[in-house]
Amino acid sequence: MAGTEVERMQAKTVRQRFLNILQDDFNQPRRIAQAIVEDAESCLLGSGEEMQPGQMRVILAASGESHAQPMKGTTTKEVVWTVDGGCEDNEVKQQHGRKALRKMRIQRLLSEALTQGAVATQEDLARGLNVSVRTIKRDCAELQEAGIYLPTRGNLQGIGRGQTHKAQIVGRWLLGGTYDKISRQTHHSVASVQRYIQRFAQVMQLHRRNFPVEEIALLLNMGQALVKEYLAVYHENDTDLARQRLDEQLKRLQNRSRSAKRGAI
Repeated sequence: MAGTEVERMQAKTVRQRFLNILQDDFNQPRRIAQAIVEDAESCLLGSGEEMQPGQMRVILAASGESHAQPMKGTTTKEVVWTVDGGCEDNEVKQQHGRKALRKMRIQRLLSEALTQGAVATQEDLARGLNVSVRTIKRDCAELQEAGIYLPTRGNLQGIGRGQTHKAQIVGRWLLGGTYDKISRQTHHSVASVQRYIQRFAQVMQLHRRNFPVEEIALLLNMGQALVKEYLAVYHENDTDLARQRLDEQLKRLQNRSRSAKRGAI
């Protein structure tokens, strides 16, 4: 394609039209106009990283920012939220109903915010899930009455980083909870509960072999913060029952690993 034709096509884009307005109507030098356009694209379109179906970008207060401070003067972070988890969400809906699905999503969104260095308010959750703030407040109250800690921006003030729903599920399991019971209590699917426990067991398996947190996170493709949470939850619940349950889970992991190796021969 000829250079002049490419230039004509570029001149017809929205980006170029914005550049022309900044230069012609607001008398901005070309270099300044380009910088403004790039900043605008970053704010309005996000980082450009590809998102999965069911995800959305939101702007939340950064972790550690005071809840009393006006939002205008608060440091913010762009966060990717999974508002629809696909098959996992459908499973929860089928097992427990629409309300339980919303409660599970509340826990997931709060966990994703924490993992990405941000905290959400109940108003943020309401916008993300497209429901009223009253509905979110009612759901949050019921979850907290059931003993589930919710790391909202208000709850986190003065106590630091909260515990994600994954770590809370592991804690309930270490205390003797069955997959079915934990599923009902936390409004997660049984398959999700099983997956969190298996990942926790993998972390503990490497931890017992004296792998540092950084290497565990790298080998298991998970965040260092979650690895630390799993280790902390285990140490908080280091009882005979917890050790017995973990030992049994580790034996199952080892047996599956041996079976997979024999099948590969």
